[in-house]
Amino acid sequence: MITIGERQTKSEIPFDVERIRADFPILDQKVHGKPLVYLDNAASSQKPRAVIHALKHYYENDHANVHRGVHALSERATEAYEEARIAVQKFIGAPCLRELIFTRGATEAINLIAQTFGRVHVHAGDEVILTALEHHSNIVPWQVLCWEKHANLRVVPINDDGELRLDELEKLINPATRIISVAHVSNALGTINPIQKIIDLAHQRGVYVVIDGAQAAPHLRVDVQKLDCDFYAFSGHKVYGPTGIGALYGKPQHLELMPPYQTGGDMISYVSFEKTTWNQLPYKFEAGTPNIAGAIGLAAAVEYLEEIGRDSIASHEHRLLEFATERIASIPGVRIIGTAKEKASVLSFVVEDMSALDVGTRLDIEGIAVRTGHHCCQPLMERFGIAGTTRASFAMYNTLEEVEAFAEAVEKIVASARPRAGASLNGDYPYPQAAAPSTREAAEEIAEVFEVVDDWAEKYEYLIDIGSKLPAMPDVLKQECNRVQGCQSTVFMHARKKPGTPDVIEFLADSDADIVRGELALLQRLYSGQRAGEVLAFDMPAFMQRIGLDKNLTQGRRNGLAEMVQRVMRFAENVAGQKP
Repeated sequence: MITIGERQTKSEIPFDVERIRADFPILDQKVHGKPLVYLDNAASSQKPRAVIHALKHYYENDHANVHRGVHALSERATEAYEEARIAVQKFIGAPCLRELIFTRGATEAINLIAQTFGRVHVHAGDEVILTALEHHSNIVPWQVLCWEKHANLRVVPINDDGELRLDELEKLINPATRIISVAHVSNALGTINPIQKIIDLAHQRGVYVVIDGAQAAPHLRVDVQKLDCDFYAFSGHKVYGPTGIGALYGKPQHLELMPPYQTGGDMISYVSFEKTTWNQLPYKFEAGTPNIAGAIGLAAAVEYLEEIGRDSIASHEHRLLEFATERIASIPGVRIIGTAKEKASVLSFVVEDMSALDVGTRLDIEGIAVRTGHHCCQPLMERFGIAGTTRASFAMYNTLEEVEAFAEAVEKIVASARPRAGASLNGDYPYPQAAAPSTREAAEEIAEVFEVVDDWAEKYEYLIDIGSKLPAMPDVLKQECNRVQGCQSTVFMHARKKPGTPDVIEFLADSDADIVRGELALLQRLYSGQRAGEVLAFDMPAFMQRIGLDKNLTQGRRNGLAEMVQRVMRFAENVAGQKP
């Protein structure tokens, strides 16, 4: 295997990653006592001081509403806002300013296109083509449009490497095809799609092309004029800019004919109770007070990227991806999902017999931030027959040493994986008995354990340990009616009134995630075998706060736990209502 040192000496383009890291203050911290390794950049990248300072300067010196103001602050704010548009226009190679619309992000931009351009051009019997790689943000808007217009949604399949089948795309395009909307880069797999070929093929058939550039803009040089796409959208927070800001490029002949997406102030030219006329481009699509600070911060971000050099950034990120792919692929029991020949810096993988949620949680304990789940690409996950992946995504400030720390952590996680206890039962299966004479006493016993442990890693291991002893739930009970919705993992719960008792409840449960099995075991110790009235009276939020899980569990995990608790509460209410 090539060592880190050998890779660094072979670098063809000098790249001072330590200097770049010094520009990102958030990276200089510890998480759970470990140096932060931030590998969740495909979800949102961190912000350099240039962006932070731009926002701070605006709010401290220039804040006022833009356009139509005659005082000094408004004029300065307007100038900064419109200069930001120039910076973003240059960043993506848009020919002129009126083609560049500020939005809240790529999601709003795609919705804008679907609800304006789409409404005008798509009618009953027409077709919109997407690909199997799309983010939900580039599926649902078109799906809703097709439902409304009685049009058809067609999907370009992918091969097992996660690459588009262009031969199938060519077959799909027909006289009914109106729009093709496709991601430049897959957020879940990192696949770089052959956008130029798709655009050329579509335009030869008179089909319009929308590009979701959210994942491409941070990594690739984008020139919308050269691409000749009809629309191109991206988000600011993925290109080291603020959240809540993004941009949409559209060819002027389309934008001129499109009706406004939202109406209100600043997007109008004249208003009376009889008639309203629209403002000129791009303001026609920017209703209300815009995200002035966000636009200024976005401009600072793209200017920072240009200063570093996008080709140098791409070269560095490619080295990170190559090294990470080599290391992760060498770990027994780990399978990489998405092995396209052309990829951006995204590495998705699954670990045999371990949920992505567990992998991500254990990596977090090591100070390593990754993303787990379906990544808003559920159809894509279904294509590979998996619930989700663990995704590491790299940025210009990541280092080979961080990739090595990440790989070593994955090796450690795989080596420490515990086999599930017990086999699934199908006959007379036992429900867990009461852990203590009352819910309150069970809570005291649990609290005694948690209150002497301050470290989240130790609490986590305790949950994993009790989860490994969770009574087996038979397959016959793992039905959709027993599935708990709103969880980040697959969870089943089945409750019943204990035979021979008037108001005692008991339940079985299971999950594909070890950490969730631990939570279920915790709930069983509190509730199973207890009287319904005691279960209903127990203050679960206060107990969570007491044992510290309100801080240690993520918001998504807390939401999932709340859904499990509600499932028990609803059953307890039913049982309590049946009392004589």
